[in-house]
Amino acid sequence: MRISARADYAVRAALELTVRQGGDPVKAETVAFAQGIPHKFLEGILGDLRRGGLVDSRRGGNGGYRLARPADTITVADVIRAVDGPIVSVRGERPNRLAYTGPAEPLLPLWVAVRANVRRILEGVTLADIATGTLPAPVRALAEEPAAWENP
Repeated sequence: MRISARADYAVRAALELTVRQGGDPVKAETVAFAQGIPHKFLEGILGDLRRGGLVDSRRGGNGGYRLARPADTITVADVIRAVDGPIVSVRGERPNRLAYTGPAEPLLPLWVAVRANVRRILEGVTLADIATGTLPAPVRALAEEPAAWENP
């Protein structure tokens, strides 16, 4: 599985909005500068997040962006889906829509298991978890395994 630049930027932008909640809406330029994201690229991402119901926008001099829901109700999976679509796919298809025959038949449960585990992790971590530095224990445990840091 690859995390696209678009998904990475989207999560980082959402986190920037998370830590700036409570004040005025945050301008896209502010988010772009703070996170080192190309401004034009970020505008498209923020549009996707708005269409996905994750951020609200306001126009004008005091305009900008803010989270549409509390950060503890928005998961990393929500953000990735808003900008990239399904979390895990095989050749552009969800694994449960595939069929294999012969010696490749065991691939189907493998891809389904990969999808389920990725979803379990990304759906189990909210923007608030990351912003406060309190990743859930199962995620921390996986990240602390020696193999997690090795090159493939």
